[in-house]
Amino acid sequence: MNNRILGIDPGDKRIGLAISDETGTIANPLSVLQHISRAENARRIVGIVHDLDAASIVIGRTLNEDGEVSFQGRKSERLKQAILDITEIPVDFWNEDFSTNQALESRQRMGVKKKKRKGHLDEIAATIILQGYLDYKKANQTENKVES
Repeated sequence: MNNRILGIDPGDKRIGLAISDETGTIANPLSVLQHISRAENARRIVGIVHDLDAASIVIGRTLNEDGEVSFQGRKSERLKQAILDITEIPVDFWNEDFSTNQALESRQRMGVKKKKRKGHLDEIAATIILQGYLDYKKANQTENKVES
């Protein structure tokens, strides 16, 4: 069974994409889409989901200090709705706070020179969002199996 999941780091200018392996265990960077419009972005995302035979989507969503959905997080919610308007593929949210900072730190750890670190981090941020989601799901599946 294919448990492939598409991860999305939505942004105002670019949308980072990541894809999991078929077992839904490991996230890998996929690509970056240039923002066009919410409806067009949703159409392209759904096309990618179908092309890759992904079973579901996870979208990064930010929260404010009080744990409420932030302004940017509401944009993620509108993107989710635009996707659900044209497909029945399940869509979840994952907290994307600090994913861009983690992407920058990962480039540092990989030894990427400072001048080259400033490039687009969108697909790496999407990978971090997706991997966090996958790890959480795996931990909860294991926990639920032990409790049963």
